[in-house]
Amino acid sequence: MRKPAGTPAATPYVAVLAAVWLASVPAPVRANEQAAKPAIFTCTTADGRRLTSDRPIVECSSREQRILNTDGSLRSVLPPFLSPEERTVQEARDRRLAAERAAQQDAVRRDRNLMQRFPNEAAHQRARSGALDDVNKSMRISEVRIQGLAQERKPMLDEAEFYKGKPLPAKLKQQLDANDAAVEAQQQLIENQKAELVRINNRYDAELARLKKLWGGAAPGSLGPMADPASAPLK
Repeated sequence: MRKPAGTPAATPYVAVLAAVWLASVPAPVRANEQAAKPAIFTCTTADGRRLTSDRPIVECSSREQRILNTDGSLRSVLPPFLSPEERTVQEARDRRLAAERAAQQDAVRRDRNLMQRFPNEAAHQRARSGALDDVNKSMRISEVRIQGLAQERKPMLDEAEFYKGKPLPAKLKQQLDANDAAVEAQQQLIENQKAELVRINNRYDAELARLKKLWGGAAPGSLGPMADPASAPLK
């Protein structure tokens, strides 16, 4: 098909631009054009001129072009050519949008899983009680161990009474030091378990607040991120 009158002739610069532009066209589009020739490319320039050609129109490289069949029906649309800088911006935007979609899908999935695990408040409370009970049992074990260490220490202290004002025998001193270290370790375990109780309660409080909204009809994924239990104030 001949280029209509009024369309500027291609200069070497324009020819190079056209080659670069065509290289940016997705392979499936190029393949379809080659397999389904002839085709009609048409577009409207910024100054309102309507151009038509049998190949991509360089003057419309920054605008969308319609690709028509010979009967005038629409075959496909050729997107605008992007400069390297514009392509970098577009790719960054596409990555950001893809990350946002993935995050939204993940939020929907988490909310649905949460509602499946806890269909009502009673189920949630049972889970909280079970998690707290495990930690409380560990704490009681540590407390019993400290009591046992105190009993083990008593005869050592009685023996140490005979050495007032004198250096303790090496063996006795070693036993007392080992007892002190064991008590300190159990006390640290208890402190860790207390912190774990706070963390568990904060987590279940955040879950319950979210679940009440979901049970009330809020759409999964519409409530934003789950509150971080670690940032909640200690109780």
